[in-house]
Amino acid sequence: MRSPSTESPALPPTPPSCPLSPGPAPPAGPRPGPAHRASPASAHPAAELMSLPSTSAARTLNPRAPGERGRCSPWASGARWSAAADGSRVQGSAAVSPAGALGSAAAMGILEKISEIEKEIARTQKNKATEYHLGLLKAKLAKYRAQLLEPSKSSSSKGEGFDVMKSGDARVALIGFPSVGKSTFLSLMTSTASEAASYEFTTLTCIPGVIEYKGANIQLLDLPGIIEGAAQGKGRGRQVIAVARTADVVIMMLDATKGEVQRSLLEKELESVGIRLNKHKPNIYFKPKKGGGISFNSTVTLTQCSEKLVQLILHEYKIFNAEVLFREDCSPDEFIDVIVGNRVYMPCLYVYNKIDQISMEEVDRLARKPDSVVISCGMKLNLDYLLEMLWEYLALTCIYTKKRGQRPDFTDAIILRKGASVEHVCHRIHRSLASQFKHACG
Repeated sequence: MRSPSTESPALPPTPPSCPLSPGPAPPAGPRPGPAHRASPASAHPAAELMSLPSTSAARTLNPRAPGERGRCSPWASGARWSAAADGSRVQGSAAVSPAGALGSAAAMGILEKISEIEKEIARTQKNKATEYHLGLLKAKLAKYRAQLLEPSKSSSSKGEGFDVMKSGDARVALIGFPSVGKSTFLSLMTSTASEAASYEFTTLTCIPGVIEYKGANIQLLDLPGIIEGAAQGKGRGRQVIAVARTADVVIMMLDATKGEVQRSLLEKELESVGIRLNKHKPNIYFKPKKGGGISFNSTVTLTQCSEKLVQLILHEYKIFNAEVLFREDCSPDEFIDVIVGNRVYMPCLYVYNKIDQISMEEVDRLARKPDSVVISCGMKLNLDYLLEMLWEYLALTCIYTKKRGQRPDFTDAIILRKGASVEHVCHRIHRSLASQFKHACG
């Protein structure tokens, strides 16, 4: 018989482990306590995890690290965790995936930054004390807009665009809001029949047509109507703007009954994607270097930029070695355009349609605005003057050839762009003529 002093004391019973802890699996059966007395309709959805098949399964679903002590169970804190098919954890009905919606979240972050910078620029007074601050804000705004326009690297498939082959002597793009008369204008000016209706978004893709004028074939593109926010991709806006960047002239079709609202919105959308309407490229020499710091010079008196502001803008773009020469008085926005280098400068003709629905005083006011033409597609008013203005904005030249001892042939003209030389004419006639050409008589 063993002595009482040598007997080991009785240990208290070990309480059941946490249902999601790495300890032994809980016993089968209903869970004791208040939850057991609750009705089945009010039972917690996580009760189905009470009977786990093994310790490893419980360890897999445990939200806390192994060996951590003192943390209460998910039932005590009210959290509901389960496993998703991709290995992520699900809380309630929403899955928290480690790779879910990263692209859209990044885009929304850039949009929020752009909105904040635009608000900051709007509420900042423009004076000498704030010119450096405004210059930095504009540089950041240009950077974020460029990031927004870049295609996503994570996307596996390319977006669907408008595959229209460039043909003819020039290309003209029709841009405007829905239901302003673009399709009707295309049908009147070309032999192409574009569907026109009284509802919006009748045209869903790019429809090309050809205008024959003064011996030239001018390609006219009827693009789908764009809406506010097209620069961020709303309403296929990116595809429309990408085609517009390849045009020689932009015809901005506007509704005369809407006033100046449409014009300002479209100009803002095109400005945000790097299309500069009726502007010339700034006369600024800019060349990055490998060393030597920033060399700044100007041949004119600068009233909008200073050397300090130029250095701040360059530092924002992580450029610390460059040569800058201002040959004209330019603004900080124009200097940023030179740094970015992907801006497109093209002429634009503002065409106000539906003038038969407004007063004569309003028609006269719109017609006197610069780069503007007033027409009515419904009544076919002033379309011939629009063609003359379009020819002037395209700056095309007609050259007629003649054989020796014969009269010139005025039926077939050679169409060249502004600034073309005699060498370009020789290449248009035959590629071997330029090497045999001797001289030209004026």
